[in-house]
Amino acid sequence: MNSRRNTRSINIGIFSPSSPASVNATSRYKRAKAFLEQKNINLIEGSLTGKADNYRSGTPKERAEELNELLRDPNVHIIMSTIGGTNSNSILPYIDYEAFRSNPKIVVGYSDATAILLALYAKTGITTYYGPALVPSFGEFEPLVNDTYQFFENYFFKSQESLYEIPMPTYWSDEPVNWLEKTVEKKLYKNEWVTVQEGVAEGRLIGGNVNAMYGFIGTPYFPKINDGDILLIEDCAKNTAIVEKNFTMLKLHGVFEKIGGIILGKHECYDDLETGRKPYEVLLEQLDGIDIPILAEFDICHTHPMHPIAIGKQVRLDATAQKVYCIEEWL
Repeated sequence: MNSRRNTRSINIGIFSPSSPASVNATSRYKRAKAFLEQKNINLIEGSLTGKADNYRSGTPKERAEELNELLRDPNVHIIMSTIGGTNSNSILPYIDYEAFRSNPKIVVGYSDATAILLALYAKTGITTYYGPALVPSFGEFEPLVNDTYQFFENYFFKSQESLYEIPMPTYWSDEPVNWLEKTVEKKLYKNEWVTVQEGVAEGRLIGGNVNAMYGFIGTPYFPKINDGDILLIEDCAKNTAIVEKNFTMLKLHGVFEKIGGIILGKHECYDDLETGRKPYEVLLEQLDGIDIPILAEFDICHTHPMHPIAIGKQVRLDATAQKVYCIEEWL
């Protein structure tokens, strides 16, 4: 499973595991498609491209079969979700895990696609990737889309040593404008990662979108949490009450008792309900004194730009120095 080749030979298959973004965000979909094609990447559209069943792209079985066709296609090198949504968990019983096991390939996405990424890993032990999705990530306007693509290209297409430091972008934004068409210049904020608890830890990277985890944690599709794992969690457009609920879910499942560190992504369009509480402060309350390294405001999340990272591979978290390294070959 190696995509370090000239991008002219890369075929990316796209699938819609939940929301029908190719229908309800057509202009952004076309912009994203054109952006990658200009990079000499060939896109193979899944069978539900251009289709919609109200809030979803198709029935659970139809959505699973779209993914399965791409998993079985030997000409597809990378499979990328078009976007997230709410119902990716409903396709988990119908995924052809054996096809993925027998023909491993890069599967990448974020948000609600967390269910698929973690299920594929749980069922096969094969790495998946939390990272950009077609419509939200590559349908973004310049300059932020250029940064996201550069991180994507560096991670998947260019030769890297086994030690790779994830760089902090200079600027970021979560301003909810310009989704379909550009009407204003998006506000850019100077970036700053936050040391919540100091320390250094090495372990297997596991995690994704915490709200998506709520739909399948405790099932056979959720990976077993091992002692010393580094937990990646992020979310978007939630308020403090829901953030507390979701962090409590992880606590009640015993996750915090096992992990060796936490990488908390930026929370896009967070609503603190006038409490003044930041997501990492809510997290600390649920940790209740557990002393592990925590780095917050990381750029593997819904905000722009976004880094990719391998689920199931070893990372080093240095919360004191505010650095994250990939320390195991990830492709």
